Amino acid sequence: MTYNRCIGTRYCANNCPYRVRRFNWFKYNENSEFDFNMNDDYGKMVLNPDVAVRSRGVMEKCSFCIQGTQQVILNAKKEGRKVAAGEFNNATACSSACATGALVFGDVNEEKDPIVALKEDKRAYRLLEAIGTDNNVVYQVKVRNTEEA
Repeated sequence: MTYNRCIGTRYCANNCPYRVRRFNWFKYNENSEFDFNMNDDYGKMVLNPDVAVRSRGVMEKCSFCIQGTQQVILNAKKEGRKVAAGEFNNATACSSACATGALVFGDVNEEKDPIVALKEDKRAYRLLEAIGTDNNVVYQVKVRNTEEA
């Protein structure tokens, strides 16, 4: 999805097999509850300076906190090195907030990254992979029978 080209026709929501795209009905930039210039404490808590606040009339979906991923890549590039294994861990807001460790983020292209073992596990599956989708999210089947056979 190219965010700056979105004009809000909502065709992508109709065609998304995962049903994850949502229409933005709100005018966050006209909300008088907090200062968008982050001059007060409330505005600093609500806004992420790395993410643009988009107005009503566009489609939204999870971007896997791409600003954090890009920051890791940029820091490695500035230091003249490759991104180290495990450096992407907890690069998303949801995975860093998950106290149980149920949400894990990583680089599947790096064979030393812990996420590769989870992806290759026999319990791993992707949503709607029977129809040929190739998404970036891998789930694991819940272990239901713990009795030894």
